Amino acid sequence: MSVLLSAFASLVEQLAELLQPLFHASAAAAAIVLFTAFVRLLVLPLSRAAARGQRARTALQPKIAELRKRHGKNPERLRTALLELHAKEKVSPLAGILPSLCQIPAFFLLYHLFSSSSIGGESNGLLTHSLFAAPLGDRWADALGDGGVFGAAGLVYLGLFAVVAAVATYSYTRTKRTLAASAAVTAGVSARGTAGVSARGAGGEQVPGLASVTKVMPFLSFFTLVTVAVVPLAAALYVVTSTAWGAVERALLYP
Repeated sequence: MSVLLSAFASLVEQLAELLQPLFHASAAAAAIVLFTAFVRLLVLPLSRAAARGQRARTALQPKIAELRKRHGKNPERLRTALLELHAKEKVSPLAGILPSLCQIPAFFLLYHLFSSSSIGGESNGLLTHSLFAAPLGDRWADALGDGGVFGAAGLVYLGLFAVVAAVATYSYTRTKRTLAASAAVTAGVSARGTAGVSARGAGGEQVPGLASVTKVMPFLSFFTLVTVAVVPLAAALYVVTSTAWGAVERALLYP
């Protein structure tokens, strides 16, 4: 791990040196943004595949609703039927989370790099870099203790929180709209079923706790605010950049 961290630290330092004439003291922060963009470009094919998968899953909603109506009283049979349907249509239910999973190593590299006081037995020089007045190795709690919410470092975090809140609101709206459209399809199929089929048998409660998860899902995007508040600023900058990129990506890939 130390060898990997040393190599990654060298990469960030070299990028910062290249960007220093443009961004001066915030060159390392700019390097992190550039690194984040590079990672997002690497996973772009997966994001496009996830978008195609989402469209395919949306097209399957009527068939899925029919299966839920038919096998509502037999969860095991329903699960098997859903797997068979996805296999037949060559649609992976997990395709949508692959882009996020592939970014986890990059995030943790940044997290460990800016949480370590030394790298390879030497002092971690990256901790001397900052984004405007906020050191890249500090957290929001450090900013609050050094000037408060509206101090020089605190204002940097307020800017990041504003970006995340705007993206989270956008994601919340899209998720609500998607869930509402999916529910409308299911309800339409159920309405065409036999009069003796109850709402539960028609797919209203196929999985225990599903209704609760559906209610909470639109709010998950706001949890990013917590992440930004508790991780080192460098890792928070990765999260903010990736989140903003993801919002633009969804607007383009999920019209």
